[in-house]
Amino acid sequence: MPKIQYEEPPQRVLLFSGHMVDAPGRTTARFPPDKEPIAAAAIDDTLAEIGAAQGDLAVCSGACGGDLLFVEACLARRMRVELHIPFEEPAFLAKSVDFANANWHGRYLAAKSKAALRVMPDELGPLPQGENPFERNNRWMLDSATRFGIEKLVFICLWNGEGRDAPGGTQHLMNEAARRTNRIFWLDTRKLWG
Repeated sequence: MPKIQYEEPPQRVLLFSGHMVDAPGRTTARFPPDKEPIAAAAIDDTLAEIGAAQGDLAVCSGACGGDLLFVEACLARRMRVELHIPFEEPAFLAKSVDFANANWHGRYLAAKSKAALRVMPDELGPLPQGENPFERNNRWMLDSATRFGIEKLVFICLWNGEGRDAPGGTQHLMNEAARRTNRIFWLDTRKLWG
């Protein structure tokens, strides 16, 4: 697996997972598009509380919604960012970005231009039979985030606390991260949305 080298190791590594913006026609709202400003403010407030700053590292995927809001907030603080995606980029964009309409595609490209893009099949090889790509990506992100030492890890999630829509979502990474750290900031969307 290629290693990304940094001249100075990060002081903190912030790992993020969060809901995507609801697809048009979603029957049960989870992250309605009109809640984006609330989510963005909550993420920014959390980064301020943690003291996230230039030189820190952010690790997440690049889906529309929570991921890209987190990336934008981290880039505004001049943090280093690694985007981990579970599929080749065209497939990832179709599954996790472009369905949401609006300007998410352009925001993904802007984020990618300032981040290190890590593509799971390129770095880890083909998906083993019976393994879920999103769960594998979550574990890969967690391993990447802890490579500088578990004591540097902070996990942030934007999550409603409910069961998953599909394997490998925010709940999965919350459970995996909780096995390694108690430095967890849970942005509970049930409270945020009011």
